[in-house]
Amino acid sequence: MSDNPVEPDPVSVPDQPQPQSVSATRASYNLFSDTVIGVNTRKSDNKFQAIFIGISILVLAAVGGLIAVWNTEWEMPWYAGALLGAFAGLVFGTFASGIFLMVYRAWRHVQGKHD
Repeated sequence: MSDNPVEPDPVSVPDQPQPQSVSATRASYNLFSDTVIGVNTRKSDNKFQAIFIGISILVLAAVGGLIAVWNTEWEMPWYAGALLGAFAGLVFGTFASGIFLMVYRAWRHVQGKHD
């Protein structure tokens, strides 16, 4: 802590906004591709979506396999239930992660952050 009465306390100083690391051209492309039409080239979004879909496939394949084993009335082998569950996980993961990214990116654009 400083003895200077004019210098603000570093704890009470509000966070300064971080400068955007995206060029104006990239920001306008991101805004256009997110709001009108275009390919999302953000590696972070693509990585998130790939991981989310992969986890959805694994979880729902396991659930489908377990349901097929426990429900003997269907007379379905466990691997058929796992395949159906994996397909359901693919569909669910694609839509759920896409909807999340759509809402997240819309919120970021409303805040003026076009990164």
